[in-house]
Amino acid sequence: MKTKHLGQFRNVTTDAYSFRLTVLSTLVISVLALFGNISAQAQTSHPKTATLQERAPQTPHVYELPNQGPPTTLVLVQGNGFDPVTVIDVYFDSTKLASTTTDKNGAFGNGVVTATGATFVRIQVPATALPGEHTITAQERVGQESAQIAFLVRTDSTQFRFDAQHTGFNPYENVLNSTDVGNLVVDWQYTAGSYVYSSPSVANGIVYVGSYDYNLYALNAVTGALIWKHPTGGVITSSPAVANGVVYVASTDGNLYALNASNGSLIWEYPMGSDSDSSPMVTNGIVYIGSSDGTAYAFNAATGALQWAYATGAWIEASPAAANGAVYFASEGGVVYSFNGATGALLWQSTMGYRFDNGPAVAKGIVYLGSTGDGIVYAINADTGALIWKYPTAASIFSSPAVANGVVYVGSQDYNLYALNANTGALLWKYTTGADVASSPIVANGVVYVGSFDDNLYAFDAETGTLLWLYTTGGSPIVSSPAVADGVVYVGSELASGIYAFHLPSQ
Repeated sequence: MKTKHLGQFRNVTTDAYSFRLTVLSTLVISVLALFGNISAQAQTSHPKTATLQERAPQTPHVYELPNQGPPTTLVLVQGNGFDPVTVIDVYFDSTKLASTTTDKNGAFGNGVVTATGATFVRIQVPATALPGEHTITAQERVGQESAQIAFLVRTDSTQFRFDAQHTGFNPYENVLNSTDVGNLVVDWQYTAGSYVYSSPSVANGIVYVGSYDYNLYALNAVTGALIWKHPTGGVITSSPAVANGVVYVASTDGNLYALNASNGSLIWEYPMGSDSDSSPMVTNGIVYIGSSDGTAYAFNAATGALQWAYATGAWIEASPAAANGAVYFASEGGVVYSFNGATGALLWQSTMGYRFDNGPAVAKGIVYLGSTGDGIVYAINADTGALIWKYPTAASIFSSPAVANGVVYVGSQDYNLYALNANTGALLWKYTTGADVASSPIVANGVVYVGSFDDNLYAFDAETGTLLWLYTTGGSPIVSSPAVADGVVYVGSELASGIYAFHLPSQ
């Protein structure tokens, strides 16, 4: 019986979905690096293992590497044990995505560089692939041989505002949309020991969220069951960030914590100069966070070593954002800062509002944020710090803006959620809720989700502002910002001390 193997590499190009690749051989790494499909960090994240040919078991076998990611993930496929010099069709589920030809040994995608380039097969997970387990199959077009591996589709939301740019936009969500979101029902609710202002993050089937009861919680994303909780010495309003199996969160005890994402064990902690409500942001192996001691911090994500620090002289409660090698902080002194993300060198600083308690979002070369002091939404050139436009609301802005498809969404204490043209600041629509909107909106698949002090979680049509759905907690304001992952909406509440999960009845 002919032996068959199908190995798989993958590469996700965004920070929110990067993962560690197993290295098949030094030569394979060189090929992947040449084609821009693997980072230096990923190359060294696992020890070198033997190639598929070296393993060559004597019975039919499907060789599987870690394989999960969101729709549109780029995947490199290889295999052997097929008939020599024969056409192979590669399928994602039942959809054919690529074809190739085996070499004289019946292998394809083995990483050997030839005159025509590497022989691996590159496919892209369809944008319509729903969350859950799928299959990648290599099938001989004219023979009997085939091999198959599993691929797990996830649309995780791994940190506050979804990504390092803090756009508040999940581009991978494909379950909930403007036509079915009105059917959302409560999936589960977990009651913490006190208020939940922290915004949940979702990674690998676990929901992470902090509470006023000093604990960081890890809950099963499907059932809401407690997996673990880790106590700190203070209140946690900070929203956790998850990267490479580690969850990062700050506490008002003045510490930044790095915990094992699976079991909650402490990996490292760093005592900052004072308490912090800032939500950590992780990108390129660095954790960035602000503190009430007026300092912008950057730490090595693996070790907790201080990479750099910059004293602004004013409380930094807002979470930073990063884009194109720069990191952006906003302080309660009304100043926006741009630093070199690696070195901490100041690139520019601009005084805009009276005070910034909410974090910036960066999209297409523009930094967006709202001022707590003057209630103005600012759009700033990301390279120079120059003002592009500003839009006044009628009250303070504690909500961090979301940016999606050329529109900026932001809440205000004047009870409104605003939708503004991202290039001009022109008002597209606004919706008046029953109270302050301090929650930060999230946008996914044409729907905007946001909470309000009127005890409601709302879902709006992102283009028109039409109300599509709302859920009333029954006397519990929602300050927490919602997260959307795998067709489920997660959010925390204040007086009910609850973490809610909403899904479609059919799920």
